Amino acid sequence: MSHYAVVAPALYSHFHALQALAGALIARGHRVTFVHQIDARTLITDARVEFEPVGGDTHPAGALSRTHRLAASPSGLSIRRLIADMAATTDMLCRALPAALARLDVDGVIADQMEAAGGLVAEGLNLPFVSVACALPVEREPGLPLPVMPFRYATDERALKRYAASETVYDRLMRPHARVIAAHAEAFGLAPRHALHECLSPLARLSQTPAALDFPRRDWPPHAHAVGPLRAADRDRPTSTEPAWPLDPARPLVFASLGTLQGHRYRLFARIAKACRRLDVALVIAHCGGLTPEQATRLERLGATFVTDFADQRATLAQADAVVTHGGLNTVIDAIAADTPILVIPLAFDQPGVAARVAYHGIGERLSRFASHRRIARTLATLLDAPACLDVSNGRQRMAALRHSLEDAGGAAYAATLVERAIATGRPQTNDTPRPEEATMTPARVPSRPAADRTNVAAEPAP
Repeated sequence: MSHYAVVAPALYSHFHALQALAGALIARGHRVTFVHQIDARTLITDARVEFEPVGGDTHPAGALSRTHRLAASPSGLSIRRLIADMAATTDMLCRALPAALARLDVDGVIADQMEAAGGLVAEGLNLPFVSVACALPVEREPGLPLPVMPFRYATDERALKRYAASETVYDRLMRPHARVIAAHAEAFGLAPRHALHECLSPLARLSQTPAALDFPRRDWPPHAHAVGPLRAADRDRPTSTEPAWPLDPARPLVFASLGTLQGHRYRLFARIAKACRRLDVALVIAHCGGLTPEQATRLERLGATFVTDFADQRATLAQADAVVTHGGLNTVIDAIAADTPILVIPLAFDQPGVAARVAYHGIGERLSRFASHRRIARTLATLLDAPACLDVSNGRQRMAALRHSLEDAGGAAYAATLVERAIATGRPQTNDTPRPEEATMTPARVPSRPAADRTNVAAEPAP
């Protein structure tokens, strides 16, 4: 069988999704090895997945914590530092990967779209590779805003000028990273390139974003596939039959999570707690280890019903009546799978773009991170008390239609099939490629429980 290397940003949500794809490949008899700086080993939770540390000279043990601190507060001067850190990581991987991939004797590479080194090095070594978009796809298209931009979808001249101007500003900001990409492309003898979207696979591009959640695309590559959420099969998920906390079935339940990087934002959680107290609804907060015990206690005094570090996100969303999220793609997709209305308060990266898509498709609302607790309460009340905002003229819910598109997308099983075919044949896997029967299966949706049986299983962290 084949041996695949995975190259991705050392972030939990990216490793979490690609580990699910790795698990599907390993179940078929393949080997999968993640390659990154040594600290990234802690992001792997599946014992079947191998890890190869590289770059110890520039990225020694302990260095990853600085990257995560910068990513947790990407504003002002820190965003420039984060871009410089991103460039340094790409540079390290471009230098270290050729020897590592030769040492591992891999057959191909699975390259996260957000780390240019995977595609650059694979192409430079003439190795087949597949690109995976764990966040919003980075493919650019005239008439669409970049995924990091908060703009609503529009086609008028003013909107198109705004999209083009923001793209220019973004590229100027990303120049340190562009210089690294250009230098290594030249060193590998490749055609000139300067940005992430120029380092993608010609064989297969896989995206977690369902086509039904994206803005309308007119120039989607024929070898791009919206495979939907990459999740471990339910049989591989840890489970518990013990409820983590008792809940009053008579009160609506709101679940709030800001992901693994943004869980330290106490002031935002405090406004959410005050909003829920104002509405007299139950609130479960998962801060992913970002808060101190003292802060967690204060949030409960302000209106939170329960505050925990980690929660089984899919199970909790199945029980919730609404979710407040930073707009991480994984959380939004899990909310769609659970038919849970969404309030997005975007903070960084592609989250403004995700929020814009949630609003565009009418499956939730979005607010500024500076919104007052009164504004949050009014918006939550709309989601909790007026489910008609999710309805279309024929009476069917848009959320349900999106959920069905997730169920039909294929998930990790179909993604594994595309990886196998692309790397084994070296030929583009176009959208008319037949699916094997097993590839149409997606991880089972966590069933909603009756209101009287709302529980939380503290097993799987919220991405």
